[in-house]
Amino acid sequence: MAESQPLDSLRLALMQEVLPMGLAFVDRVRRDGPAKAVESVARGNDPLGDLRQQGEAAAREVRERLDQISPGLGNPVVSVQVEVDDPVEPQVRLESDQGDSLQLQDVLERIDGRLQRLDALMNKVS
Repeated sequence: MAESQPLDSLRLALMQEVLPMGLAFVDRVRRDGPAKAVESVARGNDPLGDLRQQGEAAAREVRERLDQISPGLGNPVVSVQVEVDDPVEPQVRLESDQGDSLQLQDVLERIDGRLQRLDALMNKVS
């Protein structure tokens, strides 16, 4: 795999950068003739950027057609490295747990007191 990475990088650069410029230049030659196509490239502020932008739609279509022939041929598959971390064990919080237990006991005692009062009231009524 390590030997194929430079070739994959080259193929990716050709598909993403060179193909749109080449298709746009061929379109200009077909439309205006070779002399005017070269002249239009020579006088632009960003001739390569202009060619890349002009040819991107056609290049996308060519890459999609290549992918229909063989997936990854037109839009090269880029390898990625995925790492999965082991789940972290929850840390025991003894001090907080003790505080929570005390609060729970207080709440339960209040509930118990109210239930006793309610029970006493119910016994008076009956």
